[in-house]
Amino acid sequence: MKQVTIQTASKTYEVKIGVGMTDNIVSFIKESYPRVSKVWIIADGDVYKLHGEKLTVDLSQSFEVITFKAPKGERAKSFTVYEEAITHGLQNHVDRQSLVIAFGGGAIGDLAGFIASTYMRGIPFISVPTTILAHDSAVGGKVAINHPLGKNMVGQFYQPDGVFFDLDYFVTLPKTEVLSGFAEVIKHAFLSNRGFLNELRDSFHSPEKLDKTFLTDCLIKGIQVKGNIVSKDERESNIRAFLNFGHTYGHAIESASGYGNRTHGESVMIGMIFALYLSEAYSPFSFDLQEFTEWVTSLGYNLKVPSHLTFEMLYEGMQHDKKSQNGNPVFVLLKEIGDPYLVNVSIEDLRRADEYIRQL
Repeated sequence: MKQVTIQTASKTYEVKIGVGMTDNIVSFIKESYPRVSKVWIIADGDVYKLHGEKLTVDLSQSFEVITFKAPKGERAKSFTVYEEAITHGLQNHVDRQSLVIAFGGGAIGDLAGFIASTYMRGIPFISVPTTILAHDSAVGGKVAINHPLGKNMVGQFYQPDGVFFDLDYFVTLPKTEVLSGFAEVIKHAFLSNRGFLNELRDSFHSPEKLDKTFLTDCLIKGIQVKGNIVSKDERESNIRAFLNFGHTYGHAIESASGYGNRTHGESVMIGMIFALYLSEAYSPFSFDLQEFTEWVTSLGYNLKVPSHLTFEMLYEGMQHDKKSQNGNPVFVLLKEIGDPYLVNVSIEDLRRADEYIRQL
């Protein structure tokens, strides 16, 4: 088992990565919450069918367990599902001595964390991610649900008490989810150094052939990149915004496509190429963008932006981005790999970058 310590102003906790992690989860709960009244699993319904029933049986040997099953992906992060979950907790007598377990991908982590942060003004939660993508969302304490006008617009900062990655859950991930998760790994490489990025390009050739040792190394490096930034800026007052590299245009694509109709990671990949194009225009950034685009296309990323998603639609989405100032989009760009910065980008340059993306 490997682990990474996350230190923030409000909390320090461990991210543990290994196989067969249920015993570790049981031990952690017994040691950390000796008076726990209930374990409230908030799960992706599809993932629960694959792995959740065994987890529930194992936990039930030591705790009283109840389960709320949410829709798959971003559809879980709605006001309706949030209300249904709160009702489920109240009807099943979840109290302030209870513990939430977020069981699923990044969307479930966001939903369950937000539920934990608001239920009876806050109860503890731990995260048991089942996707590679969740290595980003499970660390750092950003929890939220979506609004029709923007992704993650209703939320807060609320750190988990622990994160447990069981690599056995990743065996059943479809190709689309592997690609979605590795987009965030690639993002962390851009925020780190060329060595990390080159290692990914040399080693990652197919989403259908994943070595557990390589995957563990990628997860640890990505979590360390995020953990280092979060430790310095937990509530995104400055440098934590760098973690949104690729997300401003990517979130606009994801939102305009309809939540759940395009994966978060693929949307972010498009957004990163958009930001890399702007980086070349706004700074002396030396990078072979065409070669990078050919590599990610060979992996299976679909970079096409449908014609019905007009620039005007996407620009409106970018204006709703949380980094925007007075409705003017602010982008995370790169001076060099590992050297991000924030910049206001003119609508003319955004339009040119959008035109570039549509030619891919």
